[in-house]
Amino acid sequence: MTTATLAKPLMTAEEFLALPNDGVERWLIRGELRENGDTDMTMRNKHHSMTESRISALLFMWAMSQPEPRCEIVSGEAGFRLRTTPATISAGVDVAVITAAQTDIDSDDTTLIVGPPMLIAEVQSPSDHLEDIVERVKEYLDCGVPVVWLFNPYFKTVTVHRRGVDPLALGSKEILSGDPELPGFSAKVADFFR
Repeated sequence: MTTATLAKPLMTAEEFLALPNDGVERWLIRGELRENGDTDMTMRNKHHSMTESRISALLFMWAMSQPEPRCEIVSGEAGFRLRTTPATISAGVDVAVITAAQTDIDSDDTTLIVGPPMLIAEVQSPSDHLEDIVERVKEYLDCGVPVVWLFNPYFKTVTVHRRGVDPLALGSKEILSGDPELPGFSAKVADFFR
C-alpha cells in the first residue's frame, strides 16, 4: 500500500505580496515560498553595504555615459516580478540594471519591477546559505536575467554567472567586463571593495 502525498498549492504573486513585512527575507520561486528568518536588514554589515554602494556607483557612472534612452540602476532590496506562471518574485535584489522600458512602466498594482533586469548583482552576507544562493542565481538565469554577478566582500572576488556557461571567478587583481550585456563597462575587481 502506498501513501499519496498531496502537493502543496503554489502561491500567487498577490498572496506573496500580502505577506507581512516582519524582517523575514522571502523569495517566491516558481510559486514556492522560500524564507530565511536569519537574514533581515539588521543582519547586513558594513562590508555588504560598502560593496553594494560601490557596485551601484560604478554602474551608475557607466549608465550616465550611455546614449538615451538610458538604463537605470536600482539598489537596496529591489523587488522584481521575474515570472508570472508559476510566479517568481525576488524581493531583495542588492543591485540591478533595468532597461529604459522597465523604468517607464508605472503600475498602481505593485511596486515591483516587471520582467528580468539586464543584470543582477548580489553581495554575499555572512548569514547567506550556499544552497539559497545557488537556487536564486539559477532561478534568475532561468527567468531570463542575462548575467548575474555574485560579489564576496570577504575574499574580494566576483563570480560571473551566465546561462549555459561555466561561472567565471575573478580575483581582486582582475578586470570585470560587462560585455556584451553592458557594452563598454569595465572595472577593476578591487574597485568594488575597500
